Amino acid sequence: MPPADPIDLPHFPEHRMAQYVEVEDAIKMPGLRVVLTPGVPGPWSEAAKAILHVKQLRYVKVKQELLGANLPLLRWTAQATAPVAAWNDEPPRSTWIEQLYLFERLAPQPRLIPQDMDDRMLMFALSNEIVGENGFIWNRRHIMVRDFSGPDQPAEVRESFRFLGRKYWYDETVASAAPGRCAEVLARLAERLQSQREKGSHYYIGQSITALDIYSACAYALVQPLADDQCVMGTLFRSVYTTADPVVKAAAAPIIREHRDFIYREHLELPVDL
Repeated sequence: MPPADPIDLPHFPEHRMAQYVEVEDAIKMPGLRVVLTPGVPGPWSEAAKAILHVKQLRYVKVKQELLGANLPLLRWTAQATAPVAAWNDEPPRSTWIEQLYLFERLAPQPRLIPQDMDDRMLMFALSNEIVGENGFIWNRRHIMVRDFSGPDQPAEVRESFRFLGRKYWYDETVASAAPGRCAEVLARLAERLQSQREKGSHYYIGQSITALDIYSACAYALVQPLADDQCVMGTLFRSVYTTADPVVKAAAAPIIREHRDFIYREHLELPVDL
């Protein structure tokens, strides 16, 4: 089925899709469906939701089972994690870059991929350092598995993070290098924001929001989550997300948090709807 013309897509001004449907039901539906994990502010999923919010794209939330086998999702998408975006009969998209291009096609305005090639190349390069494989979020997850899968943790917590480690290819060698990798990305982001601030801009590129601003804002939850009145999180999740690694903490310049707060205040939903 060919995609609809973007101007024919239903939009919504202030609506939040609060209900989730099961994967088996979502497969049969037309339109845009997005697989998410209820109650969990995962940065990849939050970034997808944020892009959809900025573009005011209507979509159906589809439930992924946290720590579950997710066999229907596996059969549908050939993988078992979230987020996944599915549009009509097109193949489901399970990577951030495929999802971004899909959302940009379905709602070309506001543009989140810069038109200028140099700006576009910079945006994708820095975005990949945040959300791509071996990027900030990827390495921050290795640190979380390292810190919460040890024998000093309660059995339930320990086994949950060991499950995540197996699912996401946890490796002790990678984990040992992860703080430095995270710090490298944070330093480059802070450097770019400082350069932009000196030009009078609150954004990473130019004078308007791009997908890079969204990825950065959502990823910062893995350094310091939003306040509880802005994003309700269980005590365990808040402790897991708040970095205790000294290398990562030292690299988390205040300008990155200030940027996160600005992007949420000016462009995204608060409180976060999980």
